[in-house]
Amino acid sequence: MALKVARRGQVPPFIVMDVMRAAAERVAAGHDVLHLEVGQPSTGAPAPVIAAAKRAMDSEALGYTLAFGLDALRERIAGHYRAAYGVAVDARNVMVTTGSSGAFLLSFLAAFEPGDKVGLASPGYPAYRNILAALGVEPVLIPVGPASRFQPTCAVLQSLGRRLDGLILASPSNPTGSMVSAAELTALSAWCGEQGVRLVSDEIYHGLTYEAPAATAAGTAGAVVINSFSKYFSMTGWRLGWMVVPDDLLRSVECLGQNLFISPPTLSQHAALAVFDCLDELDGNLARYARNRAILLQELPAAGFDRLAPADGAFYLYADVARWTDDSLGFCRRMLNETGIACTPGVDFDPIEGRHFLRFSFAGATEDMVEVARRLKSWSK
Repeated sequence: MALKVARRGQVPPFIVMDVMRAAAERVAAGHDVLHLEVGQPSTGAPAPVIAAAKRAMDSEALGYTLAFGLDALRERIAGHYRAAYGVAVDARNVMVTTGSSGAFLLSFLAAFEPGDKVGLASPGYPAYRNILAALGVEPVLIPVGPASRFQPTCAVLQSLGRRLDGLILASPSNPTGSMVSAAELTALSAWCGEQGVRLVSDEIYHGLTYEAPAATAAGTAGAVVINSFSKYFSMTGWRLGWMVVPDDLLRSVECLGQNLFISPPTLSQHAALAVFDCLDELDGNLARYARNRAILLQELPAAGFDRLAPADGAFYLYADVARWTDDSLGFCRRMLNETGIACTPGVDFDPIEGRHFLRFSFAGATEDMVEVARRLKSWSK
């Protein structure tokens, strides 16, 4: 008799991982690859972070911490909100998590019941909808595009004609890099409060902005704020994030965290204590991203990629390639084979309209961006 396989595990794959595999196979065959598919910094953790990790390995037992994480790190995170945003966050409301992925899982479990409906922008990060679906929560895709700068608005939400239990807002967003202003965030937060909708604010690309700083939902009543040490702080593989938890969810996320994770990685927590003293180095990374962004914004239109989402933040450009294809997966495959440039098809982020979009990541070396522009201009002629 065949054994049962749970339907909750039957979620779509994260297609960018397939692209990375194809790129690795190309390298193994002796060809070069310019990596614009990977959504992570090309830099490692700052040297003081490495030194702090070494000290912890020599002097700490590195056993479990409390489910909420090291108190010292929670205090530093709370201090970050005061310094960066002028917002008072109580350290008791800060939970350190196993990456932002752990924070999404804990917040979705604590805030939503099976059958609840949670709105999220499309295009958007695919793991939102896949985690929600695995938990039996219905993801409600909110189509957004150039008219709303690829972000949901109160008018768009009102036009849905559906009752939502939650709203995931990402600013800056993946894949578009678009942001909501402070005024727009205030309006969306107020709409959620009036409608009884739980706001989950994904702020993992904060610190990576080019025109104006990002506004935080921390301090907004009932909102869950999620951030990560992976992007601006350049600690991707350390698998460490955090969440600012409203009072009504504190005990729930604590109990869930105890049972699902016990605690976040202890060595990573000790290392992260040092990262808030490395802002000059981290801002140097941001300056390189800004140079890369400027090169691609100038050169890609000359290669025919002239319909780009607003790249307000993060390290992505989301390009409309409808003039060439309605099969972005096949287009990216052909681009890799014919130019050696790896990028991510839009269907990873939008299962409907994403067929004629792709995402470029400009987190790599500046010289790679120059070469990408040269190859694309030659290829698209």
